[in-house]
Amino acid sequence: MSGGKKKIDLASELAADNTTAVNAMVGIAREDLMGAVAVMLREMTGRPAKTVKHMKALGDEVVKIVRNESELAPDTKDRRFQDITFKYNPIYRMGMQYYLAVQKGVKDWIADLELDELERARASFVSQMIVDSVAPTNALIGNPAAMKRAYESGGLSLLKGLQNAYTDLTENKGLVSQVDKRPFKIGENLATSKGAVVHKTEMMELIQYQPTTDKVRAVPLLIIPPQINKAYVNDLSPDKSIVRFLTSLGLQVFLVSWRNPTKDHAHWGLEAYVDELIGATDVILDITGSKTLNVSGACSGGITTATLMSKLASQGDKRVNGLVLMVNVLDPQREDSDVGSLVSDNGIELARQRSAKEGVLKGESLARMFAWLRPNDLVWNYVINNYLMGQDPPPFDVLFWNNDSTNLPAKLHSDYLDMYVHQPFANPGKVEFAGHLLDLTKVTNDVFVVAGVTDHITPWKACYRTTQLIGSKNIEFILSHSGHIQALLNPPGNPKAKYYRNPGKPPETTDQWMAGAEQHEGSWWPRWGEWMIARSGAEKTAPKALGSKAHPPGDPAPGRYCFDE
Repeated sequence: MSGGKKKIDLASELAADNTTAVNAMVGIAREDLMGAVAVMLREMTGRPAKTVKHMKALGDEVVKIVRNESELAPDTKDRRFQDITFKYNPIYRMGMQYYLAVQKGVKDWIADLELDELERARASFVSQMIVDSVAPTNALIGNPAAMKRAYESGGLSLLKGLQNAYTDLTENKGLVSQVDKRPFKIGENLATSKGAVVHKTEMMELIQYQPTTDKVRAVPLLIIPPQINKAYVNDLSPDKSIVRFLTSLGLQVFLVSWRNPTKDHAHWGLEAYVDELIGATDVILDITGSKTLNVSGACSGGITTATLMSKLASQGDKRVNGLVLMVNVLDPQREDSDVGSLVSDNGIELARQRSAKEGVLKGESLARMFAWLRPNDLVWNYVINNYLMGQDPPPFDVLFWNNDSTNLPAKLHSDYLDMYVHQPFANPGKVEFAGHLLDLTKVTNDVFVVAGVTDHITPWKACYRTTQLIGSKNIEFILSHSGHIQALLNPPGNPKAKYYRNPGKPPETTDQWMAGAEQHEGSWWPRWGEWMIARSGAEKTAPKALGSKAHPPGDPAPGRYCFDE
């Protein structure tokens, strides 16, 4: 496999595991993290005996390193020390082992401190971030691969690295670039499925896609994307397009494209978004002549979709037939992930205050936060590639989309934080949202739920809890053997793809479900397609034109809102 191909495959893996999303992490406060530093300093001075004990252990290990007796070795998954020089060059090997000794010593010291659970989680997070930043591979002299490249290129790699750094400072808001954006253009090689905007408001555009079959199913489908990302991920590149797959099955596909809000839209909250969706469904039913439609929501868009379903159920409105929820957590809990353990009530309120002051939670701020939550993968990896090695980041469509993030209105951000605090989906009929008491037990539609095995943004066991919150008697849960985005963009043809399925009503626990699950080779999309077709009515002749007299087609897909910066 060529070096370029390896780089793209690595980018694909990182994109799947580290895409920006709204979840509990928006409640992490800088003040809390700085407080963790203060706690460590307090423990260091207040309990010197423990500090001395661990410093002595570090000193003993350093003596072993100097004598070439140390057995410290990097984790096999740690890409930083894979260069063969670290194995055979004594200077580089000692430098690596000294770093690993410090890393181990700090970890052991934190584990030995008398801290509560929240303090320990924060101290571990902050200390690891600091230790990661001083890894020898982050500096030119400590990175043998970068040194060799500088020698082989006659220093040109260093000049190119300086140029890349200057470009990031001046054109990328100081963030290290994760993707080469130059090969991609929306509407030309991304988001190319034919369609048109058939309904437009200040908040959203509703896109109807051109049928690609002579016959279509009578019941249309509405796709509801997250508000924090742009909708064209559903029609990314032709080989990854959800829209193309669904239209090839004869489904009538509609897609919401949310506007990128500014501070003038700070008042847009969850209720406003749900009301917009109800208006959009009115338009879809009018255009297609159907009495019902199916809806699909992903990630934070799934929260909006679930709220929509609860509100319709509270009104006795039966317009929705089938419901699809993908990589979506409706009752996030702090124990779901390591990062969740860092969230505090104070952090949540500070996050709320900041977005209220700005009018929006800026997409670039959220992207920066995500990057520093996983610095080795999302910061230092690219610092080494772009600056020390003097290489351009890979041109990868998923990363292009992920870096094309949007803002979140302050009110919607506040609503999401309230959902985290009050857990309305897990407490049916007790918490008011979107003008009603949220209660998914009243939602009895057939439901299709998808999660990803390696998804740490919306962990699959947290996604599974949705099956126990909804009142439906017909719920199918699919577990894709992939991460957050790859669980969605999972078209047929990938030889490595597989998924798990357990027919029948999902049992109470994930262990029970997994015990009866069967592994299936290939993409889960065909199974989803079967499920959708079974709930999309009879076939009829495909419409010759998009829209209707009352809702004439406007701008061609993907619309204009996807170009908002």
